[in-house]
Amino acid sequence: MSTTAIPPEELGFTAAMLELDQIVAALESDALDVDALADQVSRASELVGWCRTKLDATRYQVEKIVTQLDGGSEE
Repeated sequence: MSTTAIPPEELGFTAAMLELDQIVAALESDALDVDALADQVSRASELVGWCRTKLDATRYQVEKIVTQLDGGSEE
């Protein structure tokens, strides 16, 4: 894992999820570099936290739009 990891917000959701998949695959493999374990787990935690925040924000935006559409159709 690179020590100069790209911040999740610069990666975007899809790339962050792909990186998470790669980290999980590395953690599940027999070829795990124990010296890099803490760094990989820390990066995974960062990515998961950012992805959750992104999903929550997106869910809020979608609910807001749906509410506006529902309100607009009743007028």
